[in-house]
Amino acid sequence: MKHYHIVSRVAIYLLSLVLIAFGIFHFMYPRDLLVYVPPSLIGGIKWAYIVGAAFVLVGLSFMTNQYVKFTGYLLAVLLIIFILTIHVPNYMDAGDKEMRQMALINILKDTAIMGFALHIAAGAHHQHFHLEEAD
Repeated sequence: MKHYHIVSRVAIYLLSLVLIAFGIFHFMYPRDLLVYVPPSLIGGIKWAYIVGAAFVLVGLSFMTNQYVKFTGYLLAVLLIIFILTIHVPNYMDAGDKEMRQMALINILKDTAIMGFALHIAAGAHHQHFHLEEAD
């Protein structure tokens, strides 16, 4: 059983590194990501920074094993919002075959990360959403 735990932790560390890299990318190239922010959403470029911070914080949470249940579910919600508000509309509205393919890849990527985040959050049995000691 110890082998399973080691492999599981390595997988979580790999996801953490990917999330932190995505977060850093959001801070380094916010203008490149601005095209993905729906025009009806106020705040514009600030959303690139907010999402970048969320990715970094979730990555650090997973890496340090703190608040894993909360951040795992939070990441899953964030990713389903991306899928439904950004990637699916991009897929449906893409006039170019390559753009449609990229949107589908983003749908699949975010779905896979969301599934992994849900698995991690569900497995964090020792962590709770509330601060009561009675559980």
